[in-house]
Amino acid sequence: MLDFDNLREIWSTMRKNKLRTFLTGFSVAWGIFMLVILLGAGNGLHNGVMYNFRDFSANRIEVWPRYTTKPWKGNRENRRLQLKNDDLAHLKTDFPEVDLYTGTVSHSDTLVYGEEFLNGEMMGVAPDLAKIDFIRIDPGKGRFVNDIDMRERRKVIVLSPRMAEVLFHEADPLGQYVRIGQMMFQVIGIYHEKDMSNNLPAYLPFTTAQQLYNGGEGLNSLLFTVKGVTTQAENEAFEERFLRKMARRHQFDPTDKGALGIWNMGENIRMFTMMMNGILVFIWIVGIGTLMAGIVGVSNIMLVTVRERTREFGIRKAIGAKPSSILRLIIIESILITAAFGYVGMVTGIGLTEGIDYIMTMTGANSAPAGGGPGENLTLFRHPTVDLGVAVSATVLLIIAGVIAGYFPARKAVKIPAVEAMRVE
Repeated sequence: MLDFDNLREIWSTMRKNKLRTFLTGFSVAWGIFMLVILLGAGNGLHNGVMYNFRDFSANRIEVWPRYTTKPWKGNRENRRLQLKNDDLAHLKTDFPEVDLYTGTVSHSDTLVYGEEFLNGEMMGVAPDLAKIDFIRIDPGKGRFVNDIDMRERRKVIVLSPRMAEVLFHEADPLGQYVRIGQMMFQVIGIYHEKDMSNNLPAYLPFTTAQQLYNGGEGLNSLLFTVKGVTTQAENEAFEERFLRKMARRHQFDPTDKGALGIWNMGENIRMFTMMMNGILVFIWIVGIGTLMAGIVGVSNIMLVTVRERTREFGIRKAIGAKPSSILRLIIIESILITAAFGYVGMVTGIGLTEGIDYIMTMTGANSAPAGGGPGENLTLFRHPTVDLGVAVSATVLLIIAGVIAGYFPARKAVKIPAVEAMRVE
């Protein structure tokens, strides 16, 4: 049974061997500290990468035209492809998996209102884009592009918050007219700002954008979501079938992967998830390695301690001490070292990760613009914190390992006969 005398004796032994106790405890604290820091960094990297996909449907696919890299049936290579309204019209009929879809027409232009002007991206889209890219318009802020706008080629526009602020300042933009080129557009909505980016576009019906910018039926890209396409094999099969159909319509080699750019959000999320899981496994391996180093340190120091106190154990047994009481002293000493220093390492590691997270939140780094689309900036690090349960579990595991590390050398020592043990110098 543990009493105050036992604790005082253990404390006295630790004080006599301050350097040895400190070095052993430091290896334990360092192991827990490094595990927490590594897990926090891994979680920060995982959160940052996955944050880039938060504003897009997980089954979103974007397709844009490029140049052919192979000649095909009399058509030369390096031929520029052009997407048309016909491609958009055939999406639902050719591919039953397609759910929501839109064509896009993008162009940089100048918005003018009175004496104010602003250069920005004008993006012609269909109503489905609001659901594909989670575009939200708050109550009292108007509406998004609808089917009537598309059909009648209305000259209406949905502004980003920054555009509205620069052009109208404190005035209400809804119902007002802005000039783009030689045409006047009525402001019908201000969409919710997802991030702090200055590059957010203004939206208008793509039929109107086609009339404004190319006078025909050209599209910059196709955006659509698919249903029932989840696995890697299903994604690869869909992309191959999509490429074949488009190759037949645009007369290029079906094996020409360079003719069309394809950004498959589901496939990219799956790829990034696998990559992040691999990184987290590697971090766990490294972290467990540091814990093992601490456990080995405890084991070695307890082995040395037992060897130095073998004669003392012999004397104790000679005057009537039970082997179990001697064994208990060594195990408790091992527990105290691993628990105390493990706790210090855990608290220091959690404190550092939480401190970094706090600084990132205060400086706005945790609210940085999320990328995710082709050519966009990516957020790579966000909320580098670690689950408290994981940190506590690792500390408890280290304490258990410390018990085992102290138990085996102590058990070996108490089995030595008292007379033989007292002869040990």
